[in-house]
Amino acid sequence: MAEVVGACPHDCPDTCSLVTTVEDGRAVRVRGNPAHPSTDGVLCAKVSKYAERTNHPERVLTPLRRVGAKGEGRFEPITWDAALDEIAQRLGAIAARDPQAILPYSYAGTMGLVQGESMDRRFFHQLGASLLDRTICATAGGEAVTRTLGGKVGMKVEFFAESRLILIWGSNSIGSNLHFWRLAQQARRDGARLVCIDPRRSETADKCDEHIALLPGTDAALALAIMHELIVHDWLDHDYIARHTVGWEALKARAMLWNPKRAAQACGVPAAQIVQLARDYGTTTPAAIRVNYGVQRCAGGGNAIRAIACLPALTGAWRHRAGGVLLSSSSQFPVDRATLQRPDLLAGRTPRTINMVTIGDDLLREASADFGPKVEALVVYNSNPVAVAPESPKVVRAFQREDLFTVVLEHFLTDTADHADIVLPATTQLEHWDIHLAYGHTDVLLNRPAIAPMGEARSNAQIFRDLAARMGLDAPCFADSDEALCRQAYGKQIDFNALLQNGFAALAIPDAPYAEGGFPTASGKCQFDSGLRTSGGPDVPDFIPNHEPAGASPDYPLAMISPPARNFLNSSFVNVQSLRSIEGEPLLEIHPDDAATRGITSGAVVRVFNARGDYRVKADVSTRARPGVVNGLGIWWRKFGLAGTNVNEVTSQKLTDMGRGPTFYDCAVQVERAPA
Repeated sequence: MAEVVGACPHDCPDTCSLVTTVEDGRAVRVRGNPAHPSTDGVLCAKVSKYAERTNHPERVLTPLRRVGAKGEGRFEPITWDAALDEIAQRLGAIAARDPQAILPYSYAGTMGLVQGESMDRRFFHQLGASLLDRTICATAGGEAVTRTLGGKVGMKVEFFAESRLILIWGSNSIGSNLHFWRLAQQARRDGARLVCIDPRRSETADKCDEHIALLPGTDAALALAIMHELIVHDWLDHDYIARHTVGWEALKARAMLWNPKRAAQACGVPAAQIVQLARDYGTTTPAAIRVNYGVQRCAGGGNAIRAIACLPALTGAWRHRAGGVLLSSSSQFPVDRATLQRPDLLAGRTPRTINMVTIGDDLLREASADFGPKVEALVVYNSNPVAVAPESPKVVRAFQREDLFTVVLEHFLTDTADHADIVLPATTQLEHWDIHLAYGHTDVLLNRPAIAPMGEARSNAQIFRDLAARMGLDAPCFADSDEALCRQAYGKQIDFNALLQNGFAALAIPDAPYAEGGFPTASGKCQFDSGLRTSGGPDVPDFIPNHEPAGASPDYPLAMISPPARNFLNSSFVNVQSLRSIEGEPLLEIHPDDAATRGITSGAVVRVFNARGDYRVKADVSTRARPGVVNGLGIWWRKFGLAGTNVNEVTSQKLTDMGRGPTFYDCAVQVERAPA
């Protein structure tokens, strides 16, 4: 028996340190590392089942070639040599005509810097393939905090435990940020007040002192109304504003347009609740905001995050180590991406960029002067776009193209893998080297392989290394091993020997990094005015209504959000039986008032629809949904849906105000009881 220290690879702020117990070469248990302060020996229910996921009887453990129609999921096993030869021949022929007809598609199926964004980028850069704008989760919020604070930076998460007021804004922390939630609970035991701001009465809202159930996409209006009250009652730190901010007079003028009554009408909450929230925030020291990515998945999501990120500078909350705001800490990590990804291999070429959010439209486009060549080949890894990309009727139709050569690197036959021409077996986190940053704390983590690759599985980096060799790409960098890539990720910025010894290493960051300004902006100040006038955006944060506001359309009167099911992570873990048994089945939460007018009862099958499509799902009549808003819990694999579909049948490919991100939570629908 042995115990091996690794790291959780999944798209979660907590980035836990793992300890895997291995018996006779088999991973039998995964637990949290008690030696890592942030993890503190605790894992979420999902990752505690990671050994079950790795040992799953349905793991893809040999290369597969399609023998049925695209989408049927019928394959035959082939050898690695046959798979690599066929891929190399097909990609080589396309690249000879125009390499931009080849498109990689990947996201955060692993957050590892080696298996997620190293050898793959070298491979596609050397080919000259189309670039992918990886926007499907966090770019609107990321650009917003970067323009405001200078990067994805904020207060250190451990000091939330000392805060006296915590606003949990757009986050179901119990399900998606467990270790922060433990800190919030510690603060509450010491007398802090917790306020959850979320359209859905989530499990986190249940446990907070107050829940503000605003309408989707109205967060900027709420933040501006808080500013209004801070100004009117002079709950301001004038010295901090004068010395450490830019654009105060313009922001003040904007905020004074948003009194609580106006904001209450926009947000669908009582004005008195907004007034009290502003009073609590303006008169409590230290006050902290944990904002998450749900806020930015609407038309005005970027401006909403900008507005929220301005609040701590108004009250001087940054002066305290337990005050400020945190969306993401990822910009604080000194990752050497140029060495990992080697953009110099493009050798001066400037391939087009395709936004992963609009993959449904773009895979169906013909060649044109504006678009460039038609996409002829798609290589998918670390993602399941047929399930997770918006407006899935178009995505499915695109993946069913017989003239689209599709290669998928996967652990399982997902909805996307079912549409592949070739499926290649990838290793799980327990079977390869990797190195990680975090976006919820400030520790670097190393992942050692705990077991040998199962079956014929190969790491993502090894697969792209093998493809490069097959295609005659002979740059010396393609010989770098996975462990060598781990060492390159931070260069000399991190002591790799310490990582080998402990599995983690903390970044040296001050406890209160912005107590005296020093933001990583060009001015060194918090930028209320982000200079967006030149690109057509508002100078200071503003409320931008949804593309599809709640109640605006008589045909589709309900707003729909699609927050993650508690026991899944995006589309990962959906096929882990123990977790799917807990989650039950796909559900649509609908408020009793909205259900009553439609004759809907809990357990009834309903049709959720708009002009883009429809899907069938069982109703859960529940006050977890607020009136006028339904919650389509995601993201289930389509094959587990009642009609082979999921919630993305009705979401749109429209983009956010900044960051070119998705608007999953900006979606108007109608709901009716489905015919028998």
